[in-house]
Amino acid sequence: MNLRHFINGEFCDPASASWLDNMEPATGKVYAKVAAGNEIDVARAVEAAQAAFPAWADTPINDRARIMERIADGIERRREEFARAESIDNGKPLSLARRVDIPRAEDNFRFFARAITQWHSEAYDMGSRGFNYVLRRPLGVVGLISPWNLPLYLFTWKIAPAIAAGNTAVAKPSEITPMTGYLLGEVLQEAGLPAGVLNIVQGTGPSVGEAIVTHPQVKAISFTGSTKVGRRIAEVTAGDFKKLSLEMGGKNASIIFDDAHYDKALQGTLRAGFTNQGQICLCGSRVLVQDTIYDRFVADLAEGVRKLRIGDPLEEGTDIGAIVSQMQWEKDLAYIELARQEGGKVICGGAKAPAPNARCADGWFLQPTIITGLGPQCRVNQEEIFGPVVTVQSFTDEADAIAKANATPYGLSATLWTNDLTRTHRVAAALETGIVWVNSWMVRDLRTPFGGVKQSGIGREGGFEALQFFTEPKNVYVDLG
Repeated sequence: MNLRHFINGEFCDPASASWLDNMEPATGKVYAKVAAGNEIDVARAVEAAQAAFPAWADTPINDRARIMERIADGIERRREEFARAESIDNGKPLSLARRVDIPRAEDNFRFFARAITQWHSEAYDMGSRGFNYVLRRPLGVVGLISPWNLPLYLFTWKIAPAIAAGNTAVAKPSEITPMTGYLLGEVLQEAGLPAGVLNIVQGTGPSVGEAIVTHPQVKAISFTGSTKVGRRIAEVTAGDFKKLSLEMGGKNASIIFDDAHYDKALQGTLRAGFTNQGQICLCGSRVLVQDTIYDRFVADLAEGVRKLRIGDPLEEGTDIGAIVSQMQWEKDLAYIELARQEGGKVICGGAKAPAPNARCADGWFLQPTIITGLGPQCRVNQEEIFGPVVTVQSFTDEADAIAKANATPYGLSATLWTNDLTRTHRVAAALETGIVWVNSWMVRDLRTPFGGVKQSGIGREGGFEALQFFTEPKNVYVDLG
């Protein structure tokens, strides 16, 4: 199967006539070919987006909203097809894609379809002198670059607010997980989205992502991915003063105080550490436990991890699927070995996992791993691993917990487990993160802003902040004198 570009409302082959192998992580085998895009494909996509922009920006808001609802309906109708494609593409359990990723992609379109009809602008009365009001106008052509870990969910999280606000877009899914982006093109045709409003260009970051970022007619970039690539985007766009939203890495802490609801904290920490094989930027890869319950919690967490079923992603009952690529699999194993070199103790896991069945004989499977004995400054506690590898440290009191939680260059999220209300507010305010969950993990309300601080990024996605990002405010003063 060839996964082609979607440009100007039609599927098309790459200008290079070259194709990349698309691998299924569970089998380690090629299951499709993906278009190897380049700057020529991006230029065609930008041209199509520019041509479509005036009419789309002038389309009444309710009409835009109806088209977006039809896109959501199309994803819902094909939910099982999307879920299966994502499981094959990404290696995640099919049950997880069904339960979380695909429904949330639908919700992205529905939320912003409704949000744009309720979004109001500001007006400021200056009495008899006059008044000010703010116009918010779409930017034009925007670039959207999405990662491999939540292929459709994060892709649509960028697309929905961009086109709801009246922009047209050139979007790039990860070349590692291109299938759901390809299927989305089919849904766009079925929903009647005008040609050129959304263009999907397949290919690698250096060939396609760089061309999108540097194209002079692309007015803004929304990127989710590594801090290294985010830094590159910031560097190459600095001279053009493009608007940037960069959602990058995380090294998130799960902080468990001894007054927390123990079983709830244990299960929540297990979920936060190992959902999607730990391949979510919001995963709690550093677990900080108060010393009074440390030994018990480590033992119980390890017992929970050992019960997780490593299996074929397409089989029911699988908890841990395959790592997304051989490169990522090897990186995860290298970090486990580094932990041993740094003096860490592997409590459970720590090695390749045997193939769950004959189909998966050559797949990239890894045992979920817990490591203790590493200080805050060890590399394994400082660098994003993006796999099923969790470290556990103890802390003595509130100040110690905050210091250890903040002791990384990242600041995306943290999870706080406590039943002390005053402590909740103190610690949440002191944590250097963009998001704090209290007695929960990964609960999302699309009305709220999303993003991190420090090396986890700049800008905010979600809610009206996303619509604001994709528009340019203009102040109009009317003199009544």
